[in-house]
Amino acid sequence: MAAPEAELVLKWEREQARLRESVKEEDTEDWQRSPDFSGLERVGGVDLSFIKGDDINACAHLVVLTYPHMKVLYEDCKMVTLNTPYVAGFLGFREAPPLLQALEKLKNVQPNLMPQVLFVDGNGLFHYREFGLACHLGVLSDLPCVGVAKNLLHVEGVVRSEEHQSQLNALQKSGDSFPLATASGRVLGKALRSSQSSIKPVYVSVGHRISLDTAVRLTHTCCLYRVPEPIRQYIFKEKEIPEALPKEVTTQRMKMEYPKQFIHLETTCQLCIGHPALTSCTRGCTSYQKS
Repeated sequence: MAAPEAELVLKWEREQARLRESVKEEDTEDWQRSPDFSGLERVGGVDLSFIKGDDINACAHLVVLTYPHMKVLYEDCKMVTLNTPYVAGFLGFREAPPLLQALEKLKNVQPNLMPQVLFVDGNGLFHYREFGLACHLGVLSDLPCVGVAKNLLHVEGVVRSEEHQSQLNALQKSGDSFPLATASGRVLGKALRSSQSSIKPVYVSVGHRISLDTAVRLTHTCCLYRVPEPIRQYIFKEKEIPEALPKEVTTQRMKMEYPKQFIHLETTCQLCIGHPALTSCTRGCTSYQKS
């Protein structure tokens, strides 16, 4: 895909600045103020999965889970073609439209299953201009949003330095975290050890209509593994998978996310692929072995 014109980038910068003014960095819902998140019943997650070697065709995912049990209430995936060019720092202009369409579809089909909070695979305020994908989706959907990134974005002096590594080493137990403060002292997010079994942190930041402390606490309660369940879930009903959906969409993602969980002999059952914790397949599939 051709590089965007400078004029387009300037337009996006102005639009980000305009939308940034609408971001709410405080708790707006009653359940957010409850120690056990009483009143929270549905959490959602969105993500785009790209086919290896193809930066245009992707699968837009939306999943809604029960809280706190993390059972699937709703799931949807749709192949989409992205015509907007990728530019670092402007992911929202490329990925937000198909994800917003998925939310709109759910609102029209089963409004009672709309998530009360949305987890986004990416950053929120922890961003070059304090307006990552989680903020973009949050403002345009008006849903409470949390950005959860697996990799550290280098923002205003926050870099993978010896000091940063020392702070990571100090995260001794699940739930430990430390602030991601810029050179000016502004805290844009937190590094969180989300699972006792994983020493790698996730980077949590506000998307919209939630405070940072609440976002971190909620993220931790949604983690069975390193990545919170609303993002980790890639379970597809067979009838919802387009025939044109290549196996790379699922197999490449699983290889990256769970290289040690399973040794797959073939990829016949989407449910057992999506559930590394299963001890047996709910459909009688025998196409995997526990490693």
